[in-house]
Amino acid sequence: MFKEFNGLPSHVLVVHAVVVFVPVLALLASAYGLVPRWRPRLDWAVAILAVATPVLAWVATETGEEFQAALKAKGYSPELLAKIQEHSELGDILLWWTLALGVAALLLLAVTTDRVRTPKLPTWATWVLTGVVVVLSVLSSISVYLTGDSGAASVWTNTF
Repeated sequence: MFKEFNGLPSHVLVVHAVVVFVPVLALLASAYGLVPRWRPRLDWAVAILAVATPVLAWVATETGEEFQAALKAKGYSPELLAKIQEHSELGDILLWWTLALGVAALLLLAVTTDRVRTPKLPTWATWVLTGVVVVLSVLSSISVYLTGDSGAASVWTNTF
């Protein structure tokens, strides 16, 4: 399931979705928290992205492990495999940041929406949770950049 899709390594296809979804979740979740009047327009998008993005990040790590194993089996150079291992470790970190951002965004949705019965929290609690979402958004965005850059460098270095 995680190895190939239509003859291409699945990882190559899935990572593009992660590179798009993580920053979009970061932006929309932050906007949802920081601009209360936008909340009714952003709530469903944030909810869907908060669930889908960590799932996609997990699929990317699984497909990446399959791709890494295939490259090892084909006897690629130790230098390239070391770069890929570094990329894999950054991908694991990205997964955790993305999962934390998704959970924080869902919590923010739960405490600010009128659709779910939640105990009335003080106003400062919503702003603290918004701060957590913004910090996790920045960390997730940095992590997706570092992970993507290391993956691209391992593929494109010395190619041309």
